[in-house]
Amino acid sequence: MSTTEVELDITGMTCASCATRIERKLNKVPGVTASVNYATEKAQVTTESADAATLIAAVEAAGYSAQVPAPPAADETAQETPRDTETAALGRRLLISAALALPVAVLSMVPAWQFTNWQWLALTLAAPVAVWGAWPFHRAAAVNARHGGVTMDTLVSLGVIAAFTWSVYALFFGSAGEPGMTMSFSLFGDAHASDEIYLEVAALVTVFLLAGRYVEARAKKSSAEALQSLLHLGAKTASVLVDGIERPVPVAQLAVGDTVVVRPGEKIPSDGLVSDGASAIDASMLTGESTPVEVTAGSRVVGATLNVSGRLIIDITRVGSDTELARMGRLLSEAQTGKAQVQRLADRVSAIFVPVVIVLAIATFVGWLLVGGELDQAFTAAVATLIIACPCALGLATPTALLVGTGRGSQLGILIRGPQILEQTRAIDTIVLDKTGTVTTGTMSVTEVLPAAGVSRDELLRIAAAVEAGSEHPVARAIVAAAKTDPALATDFLSHPGFGVQAMVGETLTVAGRASWLHEQWAIETDDATAAAREAQGATVIAVGRDGAPLGLITVADTLKPTSAEAVAQLKALGPTPVLLTGDNPGAAGHVAAAVGIDDVRAGITPAGKLDAVRALQAEGRTVAMVGDGVNDAAALAAADLGLAMGGGTDAAIAASDITIVSGDLRVVADAIRLSRRTLGTIKGNLFWAFAYNAAAIPLAMLGLLNPLIAGAAMALSSVFVVTNSLRLRRFK
Repeated sequence: MSTTEVELDITGMTCASCATRIERKLNKVPGVTASVNYATEKAQVTTESADAATLIAAVEAAGYSAQVPAPPAADETAQETPRDTETAALGRRLLISAALALPVAVLSMVPAWQFTNWQWLALTLAAPVAVWGAWPFHRAAAVNARHGGVTMDTLVSLGVIAAFTWSVYALFFGSAGEPGMTMSFSLFGDAHASDEIYLEVAALVTVFLLAGRYVEARAKKSSAEALQSLLHLGAKTASVLVDGIERPVPVAQLAVGDTVVVRPGEKIPSDGLVSDGASAIDASMLTGESTPVEVTAGSRVVGATLNVSGRLIIDITRVGSDTELARMGRLLSEAQTGKAQVQRLADRVSAIFVPVVIVLAIATFVGWLLVGGELDQAFTAAVATLIIACPCALGLATPTALLVGTGRGSQLGILIRGPQILEQTRAIDTIVLDKTGTVTTGTMSVTEVLPAAGVSRDELLRIAAAVEAGSEHPVARAIVAAAKTDPALATDFLSHPGFGVQAMVGETLTVAGRASWLHEQWAIETDDATAAAREAQGATVIAVGRDGAPLGLITVADTLKPTSAEAVAQLKALGPTPVLLTGDNPGAAGHVAAAVGIDDVRAGITPAGKLDAVRALQAEGRTVAMVGDGVNDAAALAAADLGLAMGGGTDAAIAASDITIVSGDLRVVADAIRLSRRTLGTIKGNLFWAFAYNAAAIPLAMLGLLNPLIAGAAMALSSVFVVTNSLRLRRFK
C-alpha cells in the first residue's frame, strides 16, 4: 500500500510534553506514523489512508491547533508570520509584567523600604502579573486538564496560583494584612512566617518564565532563518527567449523546455543546461565555496546561483519543486523536523515527568507536615518543587541543536537528511571512496604529450586533434580540447572500435590509437616501453603516426581533484580508514590511491560488486560510510551505514544518500562528519545538563533548601543555557 507524507504546522504547544501528547494522539490514527517537533512546531506524518483533515482533527482532539503549511512566499518582504506576531505579543507581556513585578520584588526583599500597608500596594501590582502575565500558562494548563493531560504549564500554573492564593488568604484572613507587617528574603525556603505573603514569588516566577519563553521563541526564529533564507535565494523573474525576443516572466511561470537569457550580475532562475555563452558562476550561496565555477555550452547550472561575467543562454530542465534549491529546502526541513534517538528518550522522560513531579510536590507538602514542619515550610518546599522541575530544557535540548546545526550545514553546502544521521557519523570507522567523480574529476584530459624527434608538441596535438575530431569518444574529446590551435582539416575519417581511428590530414594518411595497433596494423615503430609504463599507471596512451612514421605519444587520464589528497588526510585524522573502490583497472586505481594516500585499494569492481564490498566490510564488524556520485554507486550508498553523495552526481546517488555534499569537494566530507559529530555532542551536552539540573534541583527543593523565586529563575536559566549552547554551532567553520 502506498504511503503519503504530510507536514502540519502545530500551534499551541508550550513544552516537550505537548509535543509528546500530540505525537501519541496522531499515532493512534490507523495507518499513521507521526513525529512532532516542539522547536519547529511541526508534525511530520506518514499515512496510508488518513487525509489532512483527519490528522488536523486528531491534533485538535488533543487540545491544539494544526494546519497544512502554506507554500513559502516568493516575496522576501512578505508580511510577518503568526510566529513573529506571537513572539512580539509575548515580548509586550514580558515587559509589562516585569515593570509591575520589579516594585513588588523590591518591597518584599528590602525591609527598610516596607512602609505602612506596603503589602496592599504589592498585591495591587502583583495581581495583574499573576493573572494576566501568567495567563499563557494558566490557559495551557486548563486546556491540558480538559483533555486529561498535564504539562510543564501545569507545574507553572499550580505554582503561581498557589503562591498568589496563599498571599491573598494571608492578607484577608490572616495577620499579613495588618499595618506595620514586615518580611525579609532568603535563598532558602524557611524565612517566611505563616502570616507572611509570597506575592514576589508569584510575580517574579511569572516574569522569569516569560523571559525564558521569549528567549526560546527568539532562538527558534533565529535558528530557522537558515531554511527561510535558503527558500528566498532564488530569482524572482526570468527573461524568456521566444522567437528571438526576450520577455520577462515570474520564475513561477517557467516551464521545462523554456529558453532564458541570464546577463552578468543576474541570478539563474532555475536549473538548466547552457546552450550558448561562457561565464563564471558564483555558487557560494548553495555550495559554500567562494571560487566561481567556469561554465560553457553543455554545462549544467543550478537555479539561484549568480552569473558573474558573461551572457548565458540556458535551456530550463527543472522547475518548481524539482529544482536543486527546492530539494535542498526539503532535506533541510526534514532534518530539522525529525528526531534523533537520544531525543526520543527525552520525550519518554518528559511524558511521565510532569505527573511524577506533581506527586512529589504533594508528597513534599505532606511529608513536611508529618515530620512536624511549619505550614509555611511545607508550602514553600512544595511550590519550589513544582517550579524547579519544569522539563522545558529537556524538550529544547535536541531540536535547538538540530535547527542550528543543520542550518549551518546548509550554509556550508552540507545537507543532512535526518537527525538519526548524526548518531551514525559517530560510529564510522571505515570510509569507502568511489574513484571516478569523487576522488578524481571524472573528466578525461591530456596529462602528457611526448612528441617524437623532430616534432613539436603543438604540432603533435594539432594533428592528433584533426584525426580525433570525428570521434565522440571521451579520449578523443580530451585531445581535441587540449589542442591550442584549430585542428587541421581531416577527411575520410574511419573508426576502428577498440583500436583507434584514421583520417586523411591534408594529403597524408594519419592514424591514432593503441601503440600495439599502430605497430601491428600500420608497421609504425612506437615507443612501446613508454606506453606500457604509462598504462601501468592507469593512463590511456594514444600513439600517433603518419606515412609509416611515429609522431609521438599522448597520455589521457581522469585527473585527480586538486583537493583529494588533503581531503583523505583530513578523513584519516578523524579516525575512519579510507578504502578506494573503483571499476577501473588495478594500475589506474593504484596510481590514484598512492597519489592521495590510500592503502586499501579494491579495483575492477562492478556496481553489484560495490554493494558486495560494502556488505563484506560490514560483515567484518566495520561501520562503513560510502562516498559516491554515480548511478552505479546508489546501491552501495543505500547499504552503507552512512551514505554521502557528491552534489554534482546523479539523482539516484543523491536519493540513496544520507548526506549530500553540494559543492562536490571531497574536503567537505570531513567537514560534514565534523559538523554531525559536533551537533550530536551539543545535543548530548544539552541533555546531560537538563537531566543533571533536575536530578540535583528537585531534592534541594523538596528539602526546603530553595526559595520558589530562586527555583523559577533557575528553571528559566536552564532553558536559556540549552538554547545558547546550541547557538554556538552557528560559529562552526
